[in-house]
Order: sequence, then C-alpha cells, then structure tokens
Amino acid sequence: MNGYFRLINEEAKTAIKLFPPSEGGSTLTFNEVAEYLSLKDILYDRIQLNKAVETSAKEEITVLLENRTTLVERECYKFTITPDNMEAYVRFYAPSFGGEEMTAEELLKDLEIKGIKYGIKKDVIEGYFANREYCKDILVAEGTAPIQGKDAYIEYYFNTDKKAKPTLKEDGSVDFFQLNVVQHCNKGDVLAKLFPEEAGTPGTNLKGETIKPREVKKTSLKYGKNIEMSEDNTTLSSLVDGHVELVEGRVFVSDVLIVENVDNATGNIDYEGSVQVNGNICTNFRVKAKGNIEVKGVVEGAYLEAGGNIIIARGMNGMGRGSLKAEGNIISKFLENVKAEAAGYVASESILHSTVMAGTEVNVDGKRGFITGGRVSAAQSINVKTLGSSMGADTTVEVGADPNVKIKFQELQKQIAEDSKSLKSIQQVLIATKQKIAQGTKLSPEQLKYVQSLATANQQKTEAIKQNTEEMERLQEQVTGDENAQVVVRGVVYPGTKICIGDVSMVVQKEAQYSKFVKVRGDVKLTSI
Repeated sequence: MNGYFRLINEEAKTAIKLFPPSEGGSTLTFNEVAEYLSLKDILYDRIQLNKAVETSAKEEITVLLENRTTLVERECYKFTITPDNMEAYVRFYAPSFGGEEMTAEELLKDLEIKGIKYGIKKDVIEGYFANREYCKDILVAEGTAPIQGKDAYIEYYFNTDKKAKPTLKEDGSVDFFQLNVVQHCNKGDVLAKLFPEEAGTPGTNLKGETIKPREVKKTSLKYGKNIEMSEDNTTLSSLVDGHVELVEGRVFVSDVLIVENVDNATGNIDYEGSVQVNGNICTNFRVKAKGNIEVKGVVEGAYLEAGGNIIIARGMNGMGRGSLKAEGNIISKFLENVKAEAAGYVASESILHSTVMAGTEVNVDGKRGFITGGRVSAAQSINVKTLGSSMGADTTVEVGADPNVKIKFQELQKQIAEDSKSLKSIQQVLIATKQKIAQGTKLSPEQLKYVQSLATANQQKTEAIKQNTEEMERLQEQVTGDENAQVVVRGVVYPGTKICIGDVSMVVQKEAQYSKFVKVRGDVKLTSI
C-alpha cells in the first residue's frame, strides 16, 4: 500500500497525519500533498510540510497546519483520462478523521457524468471500495484498441533479382554465356501466389466512439500471356515451357523468338517475349523485346531495347548511331561508339568513345578492361582496369547519382530558366497594360482578348515554375549523390581524365596506378586500393 495522508479537524486547529507506505509501496510526494491542501484552501508551511513528507517515508508523523478549525473533508479522488480517450484513472484521497466515505455508486455516477460510456471496470471499482488504497492510480475504465489487419502480399516462386553477373574466367576473359539471368519454367509450374489482405477489427474508446483500424493495402496478381490464373484469383501457373520474369510488377512467361540474323530478311523485330539472335544485327535495324535480347554475334549501328537484359557475346560497334536500352542489365564483350542505358549494371571488356549510363554500376573487366573517350555514368560505382588514354582522349566518368535523375534535374533547371524568362516578359506587358487602363485608356476587344490570354499564360507559367521547383528540390538529395560511391581503377588512370562523384569533380593531373576515387568532405580524393 502506498503512503497516504488524512486531515485532522479539531477545535481551533487543523493538522495532517502522514502515513508511510507498506513494503513495496510508493512514498508520498510533497507536490501531491501540497496540491490537495491548496485545493481545500488550507494553509501550510512549505518547509515544515516538506520535512514531514520526507519523514513519512519511514514513520507516521502529524503536522499542525493552521490554528483554526476547517471543514471536515469527505473521501475524494483525482480523475485523469489519457489524450486518446482510451484509459481513465482515479486516485483516491482519504477523508478527514471522522469524515464521510464515498460509495461505488457515487463514483459510477460521476463517470457517467464525465461521459465515460464504455469499458468501465466495475469489478476493479468494487474491489477498491472493499479494500481501500489511497494515493494510488487505479484504472477504472479502459477502451478496446482496434486490431490492425494485414496487408495483402505476393510470393514469387522464381528469382526476381536481375543482378546476375558474367563469370570472369581464370585467363582474364569474361564468359558471357554463364549468366543465370534467364529463369526457366515448365508447363504447370506455380509462379506466384497472392495472400489476400485481412481486414482489422474496430475498437471503441471510453466515449463509446468507434476507432477504425488502419486501411489495409490490397493488391492483385498481374500477368501476361502463357499464364493461367486459378479460380480463386490467388495462384499463377505457367501454360508453357519457357522463361519467367517480373517486369514492372507483372509476371511474364514467354517462349524465346530465335532468328539467325536481324537484317533485310527479318526486318525490325518487336516481340512480347525474349529474342535470341544466333548471328548478327545489322545497321539501322531495330529489335525490341519485353524480355531479354541475346545476340551471339555482333551488333552494328542498330537500336536494341529490352524489358530485361541485353547480352551481346561478340560486342557492338555502333558507328555513332547504335543505341542500347535495357530495363535490366547490359552485357557486351565491347562497346564502341555506342549510346547505352541500363536500369541495372553494365559489364564489358572495353568501352571506347561511348556514352554509357547504368542505374547501379559499370564493370569493365577482362584482359583489356579499358574505358577510353566518351562519358560513363553509374549510380554506385565504376570498376575498370585502364581509365582514360595516353593520347589525351576526353574521358569522363561519374558516379554517385542515378544518371537519369541527373538528366531530369538538368532539364528542370533549363525549363525553369526558360519559363522565368518568358514569365518576366508577360508580366512586363501586364503591368504596362494595367497602367494604361489606370490612366483611362480603353482596350479594343482584340487587345482585351490578348491581355486575357497573357493573364492565363502568367498563371500557367507561375504554376509550372512552382511545380518544377518542388520537383527539383525533391531530386536535389539524389543529385548530390551517394557518399559511398566510388571509381576503382585496377590498372592505370591517365592525366586529363575527369572524375565526377555526386556534385563535385576533379581532373586527374598525373598518371596513377591501383587507384580509388571517393568523395571526402566535399572533394574528390584519390586513394590507393
């Protein structure tokens, strides 16, 4: 039992008796006793009362408060309710010696007046009045918290990770065929299962108000051709032998289109599945596939676009017009005069005078392993054997930010500048027109129509600048870049090579070997591997 107190009301004096707690109980505090006396308009000496409270931790003590008789106090309580209206507590204070005690019915009536309609613990209340404990918080009413539901989710029974990398052989060459990037499936294989959402159960607060659980997230299985959905819409199975991929949240199974060459005999190819070219892809032809594109020969100045990976076993000479775009990875023995863009990584034995952008990393390994000329960008890292050229070919590598985000950021900057310039001209005309009208000049119907169009354009340009500025601010952190981004050169880096990491850059001044470039305190620093 906690420590507590009682008033003593006698003729010509008022005192208070303080009782120590039982074993394990809490001691009285000065603030609690002082708050009670102030509420009852009873004067006290702060120093004397504070000493008495300290003494009451071990023994009973009586303190004279006033040399006058005060009213005999009934048993009372302090009521508190949590801000979320889920718990209500009462803390009882003993009546004066000879004072009247409260009843359970009286407390229940008080709770009703206070608007407590739900969760009243009558057994706890009755337990208190059967065995009183003063100066103790008692939970007399408790709401029912809502039971949160579960979001729907999907389990895929195939590898959805597209980060498989080519194998580096002992002789230093790269095996572009042992990739394990194609996920084969057989007819009847279960590909994915949907586990539906489970709705939560509402709760109720002390006021009797319903508390709704959070909204659960629903989802559904999305799929393409050659897939069967179960009757209950929870299971996907393959209808064919082929390969399975997850493309933008959609399960996709396809047979592979196999051709010898892409040339005049085939024309351009636009296929829903994957494409395998056993020979070469000639200049000016286009191959688009929702899955992977695998070329066992060479690619000339052609355009290849894949929803998965692009794999070119013997490399590509784009002749300044060739272009690669993959939602997965790009793997090619060499890239020369090519524009290549991959959402994943780019792997090659050499990159020459090309523009390459990777969503994760660029790895240029193998016997040659060089990047010479052009611009190579990756969000995370670039790993290369030889970087730049002794002949001084302009070579730039940059890491630390998604290249596409950086391009978008630059486009927004340019657009804002153009819109601001246009807006300034519009506003000058509007201000001049407003001044003319103020001076009594009347506008013709054509002039009025023109001014109205300018006012509309002013509003549209202002809103566009605002939206683009907000978008720039959102992209700013991504443009600043990953602090862990790095460029690793396992051989030689030549002078004149430009290294960019996030928003900072440096130009290599002298030849270095076995180097790593990282961002340190706002500068690009060269360290040894």
